[in-house]
Amino acid sequence: MAGIDGGMAALGGFGGLFLLALLRVPVGFAMLIAGLGGIAALIGFNPAAAVAVQSPLRTLTGYDMLLIPMFIAMSALANHTGLGRELYTAGHAWAGRARGGLGLATILASAGFAGICGSSVASTAAMARVALPEMRARGYAPGFAAGTVAAGGTLGILIPPSLVLALYGLLTEQDIGRLFVAGLVPGVLAVALYALTVTLIARRRPEAAPGGAPAGWAERFASLRGLWAVAAIFLGIIGGLYLGVFAPSEAGAMGALAVAAVGLIRGRLTLAAVGGALTEAARSAASVMVVLIGALVFGYFLALTRAPQLLVQALTETGLSPWGVMAAMLAGYFLLGCVLDTLAMIVLTVPITYPVAVALGFDPIWFGVVVTMTVEIGLITPPYGLNVLVLNTIARDVGLATIYRGVAPFVAADLVRVFLICLAPGIVLWLPSTMG
Repeated sequence: MAGIDGGMAALGGFGGLFLLALLRVPVGFAMLIAGLGGIAALIGFNPAAAVAVQSPLRTLTGYDMLLIPMFIAMSALANHTGLGRELYTAGHAWAGRARGGLGLATILASAGFAGICGSSVASTAAMARVALPEMRARGYAPGFAAGTVAAGGTLGILIPPSLVLALYGLLTEQDIGRLFVAGLVPGVLAVALYALTVTLIARRRPEAAPGGAPAGWAERFASLRGLWAVAAIFLGIIGGLYLGVFAPSEAGAMGALAVAAVGLIRGRLTLAAVGGALTEAARSAASVMVVLIGALVFGYFLALTRAPQLLVQALTETGLSPWGVMAAMLAGYFLLGCVLDTLAMIVLTVPITYPVAVALGFDPIWFGVVVTMTVEIGLITPPYGLNVLVLNTIARDVGLATIYRGVAPFVAADLVRVFLICLAPGIVLWLPSTMG
């Protein structure tokens, strides 16, 4: 290292990275520049040039990397199929008569849409256009209605297929199929806690969440007819991964093809709409790939500095227990979520926090799910709650402060969920342990 201290080199790299970010350099290019500059300073210009060539080629030509554009394409196509409305209609028919029933319907529909979307922002946008006008028309308080939609959208980041879990798997070389399966039970727990939150708010503030007209049994069962496509796509993807029938990349391709086929058969997708969705997906996938390339290069630089090992040593010398260190890291993720988006948090921090967690004896699959849940909270916390900002652009008459007050009870539910997962790691690890 030519006499350069590893810890100081790592700090310098992060300093350069945040300086570039302040100058509004896109995060992927910022990590790439900082990483290559750090590698050149540590081991020379020629090795840095070799990394600059090899890392993009390895990333763009890796078979596992195909899952990113495939799942993004599935998400883009799902937005054009109207499946979100069908999910909400079914939830409305079964739960709409209860006080707060439309809020419950929104949570259930968001969970269902997450199973074929994998994007929190897309889930929020879809439900905002379907559920929010209905709740407002039925007299629901604007903050409660908007908060329910924004919180329900966060399920898209956890319930598989999840782009964030996929990125975590690519960055840490963990089995993405196991990560997806590990997210199932915590996802169900999230739905249950959100539903409980809606119920408690409706009982405490009945004027904020009035009941609706009861639906007959014929209407209820009729509403389920439109859900076969969502159920088939979700069960096909997760079942295939669980049984080892296909790899995550193949699951993404099959999911995108199935969503497109459903949209075309039902006449909700034209060939022009398919082309537009795929073009949109290609742009999104390209931006994610740039971020991933930058993250891998910056991670290689951090490995050269031995920053993770130095951090483990420093934390050990503080006398904190492994759970004390984990609590500090999760608190850091919670604070970062207030100022950074989800993707930036994952690619910037995982190269540091993952080696620390593994060195302290934590299961890497469990850690991936916990990190995903923690960064998910940042989607609905100020000042940079991305779901809240997306919702505000759709419902401009509902102020940001009103939405943030509406999501506060759901943030409390998320914190309870993280605590339960830490208290009982088996909630995450049981299902993937049954895989072959």
